[in-house]
Amino acid sequence: MHPYGLLSLLFATLACGCVRDHAFHRPRSIVKRQSTGLVPLTPDEAILANSFDNNTLNDWNYYYTHGVHLAGTNRTMAQWTADRWSENGFQARLDEYLTYLNYPVSHSLSLTYPNGSVYKPSLEEAVLVEDETSSYPDRIPTFHGYSFTGNATAEYVYVGRGQVADFEALVKLNVPLEGKIALAKYGGPFRGLKVKNAALYGMIGAVLFTDPGDDGNITEANGYAAYPDGPARNPTSVQRGSVQFLSTYPGDPTTPGYASKQDSPRADKSPAVPSIPSLPISYLEAIPLLRALDGFGTPGSQVNRTKWVGALNVTYSTGPAPGALLSMSNVMRDVMTPIWDAVGIINGTNEDEVLVIGNHRDAWIVGGAADPNSGSAVMVELSKAFGKLLATGWKPRRTIVLCSWDAEEYGLVGSTEWVEEHLDWLTKSTVAYLNIDVGVSGKSPGLSATPELGSIATSIMKKVLWPTTPNETLFDAWSAESDGELGILGSGSDYTAFLHNGISSLDVGADQGVDDPVYHYHSNFDSYHWMSTYGDPGYHYHAAIGQYLTLLAYHLANDEMLPYDLPAYTTALRAYYEELRATVNSTSETLDTSELAAAITQFETSANEVMALKDQAVATDDAALKTVVNHKIRDFQRGFVSAGGLPDREFYKHVVNAPGIDTGYAPTTYPGITEAVEASNFSRAAEWVSRTSLGIRKAADILKT
Repeated sequence: MHPYGLLSLLFATLACGCVRDHAFHRPRSIVKRQSTGLVPLTPDEAILANSFDNNTLNDWNYYYTHGVHLAGTNRTMAQWTADRWSENGFQARLDEYLTYLNYPVSHSLSLTYPNGSVYKPSLEEAVLVEDETSSYPDRIPTFHGYSFTGNATAEYVYVGRGQVADFEALVKLNVPLEGKIALAKYGGPFRGLKVKNAALYGMIGAVLFTDPGDDGNITEANGYAAYPDGPARNPTSVQRGSVQFLSTYPGDPTTPGYASKQDSPRADKSPAVPSIPSLPISYLEAIPLLRALDGFGTPGSQVNRTKWVGALNVTYSTGPAPGALLSMSNVMRDVMTPIWDAVGIINGTNEDEVLVIGNHRDAWIVGGAADPNSGSAVMVELSKAFGKLLATGWKPRRTIVLCSWDAEEYGLVGSTEWVEEHLDWLTKSTVAYLNIDVGVSGKSPGLSATPELGSIATSIMKKVLWPTTPNETLFDAWSAESDGELGILGSGSDYTAFLHNGISSLDVGADQGVDDPVYHYHSNFDSYHWMSTYGDPGYHYHAAIGQYLTLLAYHLANDEMLPYDLPAYTTALRAYYEELRATVNSTSETLDTSELAAAITQFETSANEVMALKDQAVATDDAALKTVVNHKIRDFQRGFVSAGGLPDREFYKHVVNAPGIDTGYAPTTYPGITEAVEASNFSRAAEWVSRTSLGIRKAADILKT
């Protein structure tokens, strides 16, 4: 065990991005697609789009990535963000919350071989001459946020990606788990669920590593030099991150369901945070641990589990190796500390219609050039664009609210507490929440949203050029990546609290493709130097994503009629229904879902009626009817969250989609029913057929004309 001398001084001074896991995108289609052609901009749109400047985006990214901004440690950066927004015509302020966080004090890990020799990983990332912030004296150690303070010494078992199915495979193989330490590979479920699952199977500690097999094509094995000499992963890179149980509930674990203020009552945090210690390590330092298991237990090739075997020169055997002992120590300092959300507002003419746009500001490292500060730079430039439009005398139809969240990385804390504090106002007024987290970590555009936003979200893409190929639009690039399929929202970023209170939501960014330079997620090497050299030299992708988000925000804030496609939601509900039936049919049980099918039909009728009413309002230029229609469209998703929270995780109220209970990130559709079926609990599944149907009928009732 060794203290962090310099860092302890930093935290002593300060005490007085994303939870989203990373997965690269598939290769782009080799089939040549016909370009859609760039849709011309209106005069207002031209002002907004032409306001984006690659040089100032570079400047904003530089600012955010050259000072520690771990959650709760940099009020100055929050105020700087608010000041930039104020300069651009927004009324800006800081909203403060008093939250539970923890910070690293010391850690250690050692492997004692059966012959008595000892291997001691450094648990540190390399200091690179080329990357100045990697050597900052106040750089953040490798650690897990919300991790448990404790020691453990035991034999250890490789558990794959740490999903329940991985542990069940080990049980079937008669691999002993009780009293052992888990060695798990990142990827798949949210990291906190890996630690949770290990504890549920009787294990007493967890060590997590990143495997280069998840890095796509740009690897040292394929002949690419490692960062900083080339675009492949630096072998010492370590993924920090939260180990909160994200699929139970996000936000401050001591204030579930209500805002964290000075006088807020505090609940037991144990349902949402680990009870065993955990440590993250690099793949370089994981190799000796994996190699010591070679020849013991079951070889990885025989385990028959998804992505059990990675790309390292080891067998990925389960172990344990008799007499090979891991000793680990993790010491954290628990604090109640302020966090700061920066909030900027332009008031619209319709006070009861509000658009919220957000990005988190905190990072696990000094840098954070991709996560989250590519998005932070875009938000400053977006405020500048709207400032230029305001200077022409323009005023939005709907109020625009910008939010820079603190403590997202620990568990969506800043956004969740803000939504909980302002919930009554938000549910009465918010038309949509737009999220940009990792704005740019590669060249592959990604878009996830609630279905009714798909049409406007994709049409705006046709107004933005994408830098990869001359004359290619963002829509062309996105279509090639996604086959035109809109992603489903799960969790892992700040849209979560909005979505699960029935607010239309969207998340956008440009992600690492399989042929892009490796993005060092939550590592010191997610830095300004990496971004400027490999991630987005010239900040062209920052500009394109920023133009897109700004134009989309403009239309959602200013179009006379909310440009939502409600029949698209019907299409989604039916597609999810077919998936549910397939899940049920894969079992030996039966489940009557006719009530759900009827509810979807009722929703379809109401959705079609309100779209017809929208056409009537426009044709007759009936101002009162336009307002009625807009408010129905604004409010209909409140029905989806009216049936109460999901079993054992009441925060998640949306009956149509929620993060999977054993994923934390990836979505499950009709989660109350689907997860009950998967758990063979058909009495609960039947209950949730009724509750899900009730939520859909309530949404239909809100739309009913």
